Amino acid sequence: MNIFLSAYLGSTILSIISTSIIIRFAQRSNIMDTPDIRKIHSKPVPRVGGVAIFVSVIGIIIPVLFLTDVNSDTPLLAGSKTVFLLLAVSLIFLVGLVDDILGLRAKIKLSVQVVAALIVCGVGIRINSVTITDSLIVHFGWFSWPITVFWIVGLTNAVNLIDGLDGLAAGICAAACGVITILTLLFGMPVMTIIMLSLLGALTGFLFFNFNPAKVFMGDSGSLFLGFTIASSSILCASKTETIVGLALPVLALGIPVFDTLFSMLQRFLDRRSILSPDRSHFHHRLLALGLHQRHVVIIAYGLTLFAAGLGMFMLLTRNVQTIVVFTCILLLLIIVFRSIGSVGLKETIVNIRQKSTTSNQKKQEKENFEKAVLYFQQARKFDEWWQAVCLAADKMDFLSSLLPLTNRDGTKRTLCWEKNNNNIDTDEIVKMTVPIHDRRASSALNLEVRVHANGSLESAGRRLTLFGRLLEEYSVAKLNTEVH
Repeated sequence: MNIFLSAYLGSTILSIISTSIIIRFAQRSNIMDTPDIRKIHSKPVPRVGGVAIFVSVIGIIIPVLFLTDVNSDTPLLAGSKTVFLLLAVSLIFLVGLVDDILGLRAKIKLSVQVVAALIVCGVGIRINSVTITDSLIVHFGWFSWPITVFWIVGLTNAVNLIDGLDGLAAGICAAACGVITILTLLFGMPVMTIIMLSLLGALTGFLFFNFNPAKVFMGDSGSLFLGFTIASSSILCASKTETIVGLALPVLALGIPVFDTLFSMLQRFLDRRSILSPDRSHFHHRLLALGLHQRHVVIIAYGLTLFAAGLGMFMLLTRNVQTIVVFTCILLLLIIVFRSIGSVGLKETIVNIRQKSTTSNQKKQEKENFEKAVLYFQQARKFDEWWQAVCLAADKMDFLSSLLPLTNRDGTKRTLCWEKNNNNIDTDEIVKMTVPIHDRRASSALNLEVRVHANGSLESAGRRLTLFGRLLEEYSVAKLNTEVH
């Protein structure tokens, strides 16, 4: 027990010392997180606090684990799984640190996370099976590789995305470390106990500087390191216990970042944005929008985390179906919490899904109409044929009219006009666009004016106008071989 206490206290003290040093170093080196529209803080804050967390953990784990086990003559660190796990988390930390200092694209960070997860899988840290009941054991076979990679990468990014308020990610991760520590003690995993206690101690010391008002942020170097370590450790616990509890308890402890990530990605998908795009729809953003102070939001998140993790501990006293029931009930409670702050709504989700389907069908039809219109322009060899192609394309793409004022060679003026017969048009939903038509024989550009009905969707009208403009650009009058009639 003394070695466990030493690991916790040692990493706590080392974290306090190293965080103080990192703050001064970041300020002198101008490695600061500056405020912007996405962020809550109003002044620059050092953003490489993850270095202090990493140094505090590794600085304790390495010497402690190389000590000789009292029950044998081998070091505690003997075993390739632990060694390669430390190498993988170190790789993740380095990528996060580079991102904090220089900035990296999301795809690069994601690729490195997948590589690190594959390294972990390669040494046997995988979700090979899950025991649901005594008679129901699900074996994943080779599917264990993608499942494990998805698990690790998913939890890693969940922690990274929740790091938006002072002390939020650090406190939630500390709770997760505490849960995994209990599991490792119950199932006799001393190496993992030391790792988790070291991480818990590092977070304890770091929170002295990271709680609101924060003097330092952990940055991606800290959040990615924490998420990857906790995700990998939960898999080791699951493989040792051979029950669903080993995975379920860490998920409950990380319930807020997990559900926050899932619901945020769902909302972005339904809004037809990249699921990796930034926004202000996260759990903490919504609570802040209700008028709560940063510190109150963080305390609420801590309370929910401890509540979910505490209820989850009852799974250790249950068996078989009872475990599943307890786990499901706690998940439902978390969903209710997210529903109450507006993160997810069944009615809104259904409406958005229908809207997304409608938009997708519209885009498909518009693309087909565009491709048919291309055929008209490809056959045009002189101006009259080109204008006919313009009219046919406008009709095919559901325009209302197209007008092209011309000046004849004798100086008289005339206007070419095409108009769709439709008397039931709401003039408030008409979009107009003037397109310059460049002709090498004219002294100035011809102005083609087109009108299109929005039909309740300005986005659809904009797409059709864009496609029409593409036609006129690719098949311009200037490319015709004959003179204007």
